[in-house]
Amino acid sequence: MTHSPAASWTRLAFDSWALSMEASCVVWLRGMRMMGGGAIATREAERMVAEKVEAGLGLWPVLTRGGFNQSPQELGALTLRHYAGPVRANRRRLSRV
Repeated sequence: MTHSPAASWTRLAFDSWALSMEASCVVWLRGMRMMGGGAIATREAERMVAEKVEAGLGLWPVLTRGGFNQSPQELGALTLRHYAGPVRANRRRLSRV
């Protein structure tokens, strides 16, 4: 079964929206943790920077693995999948009491 271009763009838009909602939750939870100060805030800030660098550097190999004939929708979907896992893991970790 093939998907129409409109359907793939719609899926990409929805996935982008969903990831942005989850990421905004992570930003809020991290902010709350950092406002507490101390060693916990320092560790969280260091972890945040390290994760962002690692995720950014790790994106290029993910995108080029499929070659240079990928559609913009495919590249967008790969990018969202690349970032979704770490964002979800951070939301779960930061939501624990």
